[in-house]
Amino acid sequence: MPHILFPYLAQPHQEFHSLPIALEMARLYPELTIHIASLTAERDSRIRSLSEFYPDARVVFDILKMPDWLRRHIQRHGPTPVSKIALLFLNRNYFNRFQAIVVPERTSLFLRRLGVRHPRLVWTRHGAGDRAIGFARDACKFDYILMAGHKVEARLLQSGALRHGRYTSGIYAKFDMVRRIHASNAPLFSNGRPTILYNPHFSQNLSSWSRFGIDILTYFARQTQYNLIFAPHYRLFDTNRAKGMKMLASFTNLPHMIIDLGSDRSVDMTYTLGSDLYLGDVSSQVSEFLIKPRPCLFLNAHGTHWQGDPNYQSWTLGEVMEGVDNLGMALDSAFLTHANFLDRQKEYIWETFGFAAPQDTAAKGAKSIIDFLRVIG
Repeated sequence: MPHILFPYLAQPHQEFHSLPIALEMARLYPELTIHIASLTAERDSRIRSLSEFYPDARVVFDILKMPDWLRRHIQRHGPTPVSKIALLFLNRNYFNRFQAIVVPERTSLFLRRLGVRHPRLVWTRHGAGDRAIGFARDACKFDYILMAGHKVEARLLQSGALRHGRYTSGIYAKFDMVRRIHASNAPLFSNGRPTILYNPHFSQNLSSWSRFGIDILTYFARQTQYNLIFAPHYRLFDTNRAKGMKMLASFTNLPHMIIDLGSDRSVDMTYTLGSDLYLGDVSSQVSEFLIKPRPCLFLNAHGTHWQGDPNYQSWTLGEVMEGVDNLGMALDSAFLTHANFLDRQKEYIWETFGFAAPQDTAAKGAKSIIDFLRVIG
């Protein structure tokens, strides 16, 4: 009986991009044994809870082995590049047991250098942004790749990362689980104001947070027209969320503001579904936000010459600001002029996902993986 592994080595925001595929695979192919491996007992509990949205799926839950000091380090600081490679090394015999290993990240390619040759490596990707890192050529080292839409396929082909018969497109499994989680949602605020989502990226050379972040929070704290959700990329405060919350304490008790540095709601589309305008820089969450087209504002905090750069396609979906001195006027204008960007937003979503509205694609992804494994043996 073939065994297939879905390990989770990185931060929780990546789980949604392969976990629905694992659960659909278990449901559709009960003759297979599907293993789901977590880093810690806490992550195992979280993944078990998410799996309850698929009651017909039968899977085996494992926790990767590691020394206590490494487990404590991960619990305190989150998965770091060094700790992830250490985990791959310590569990290399475990990984080598499987016919296939399905991952949302690229760190697992390191298994090949550790002598793990038997399993086929399958990459689901995570997110659907425009940054070049998502189209790295080393993706060609995966045996099979799942991806979102035409834009992603074209750029991976251009980088030489795709091989004929070794990939399929039109897969964004996160939407499947999100629809189950958010079958009925109450409004995030009860005051009737429009809600702004500020979602800066974690990379210092790309993010608007270090230059504009506090000024943005201060502006929203003092005004009375809008609500604000500050939910940055999960990794921005990955190393010390408690310190981050202490730094932002003056903003945490305001009834028209939500400060969330990394809860489950920050990664399960609670905020992208519940906001009226997206304010950010280069995070791929703008793609998920625009499944329902709405106004966007982008922050160019580094003087980037972005026009015509494929890594900044999302900045064609709304106005781009070089500073935040006139943030209030820019927000008002974004709502009033959204019609000017509506067609481009719809086109962008079609290019990104291959469909205009969220569709269930996890089962399609599961079937494509199994078909591939059956062909190559």
